[in-house]
Amino acid sequence: MVLTHSTSHTYSHPFPTVTLAFFLRYCSPRLNPFATHVLSTDTISSHVDPKTNRLHTTRLHLKKSRMPAAVYKLLPASVTGGGTSGEKVAYVLETSVVDIKEGWMRSESKNLNFSGVLSVTEQQEFLVPTDNASLETNVNTSLVFRSRIGEKIRGKIGQAQSEGWLYGLASGLGARGIGRSIESLASTKTKDQLGKSRDGMRHVLERIRNTGVIDILEAIRRERQLGKA
Repeated sequence: MVLTHSTSHTYSHPFPTVTLAFFLRYCSPRLNPFATHVLSTDTISSHVDPKTNRLHTTRLHLKKSRMPAAVYKLLPASVTGGGTSGEKVAYVLETSVVDIKEGWMRSESKNLNFSGVLSVTEQQEFLVPTDNASLETNVNTSLVFRSRIGEKIRGKIGQAQSEGWLYGLASGLGARGIGRSIESLASTKTKDQLGKSRDGMRHVLERIRNTGVIDILEAIRRERQLGKA
């Protein structure tokens, strides 16, 4: 049970600026008001391969869960962990590789928790256009939604019906139908979030253009110092 979605767009900014905005987009809600759902970001590793001169980075983001509230209503607390959708948080692992000389960056993000219910993998490729290398950056995004809940409950529907939480739903949808419903609900919400993500990147890019990199980094440093005080 898998759903996929692909999209492409272009930023009217040079490739080095776009890659910088990518790494800064979750640094501060003041810098990016479209990223208030991001609670924290930690860099696990970052290094430049001496043979290829490519930058390899792994980061861990803690975000408010974007899993639709309807999904929690479909499933028992034993599967979702209890609580309401507003109380959920998700750990997202992000890996990226940048080749500044060849003009490309590839990234992959995937959720670490709730993966037994729904796994969402986002892959992005940032490229310098061959016909306008200095002014624009093309971005190709692909999303893969995979629900494993149907696989887990297949063969146990009878037991679930007897316990009451799946009564009526399983008979109408079945394990496969439940998985597809979860994928469809998450896909719709994530597609909406893609627009906000692009708006956030554009906002950061305009701040870099209008304010300058040094001033932005200094503002982030001061904000973090105030947070520690």
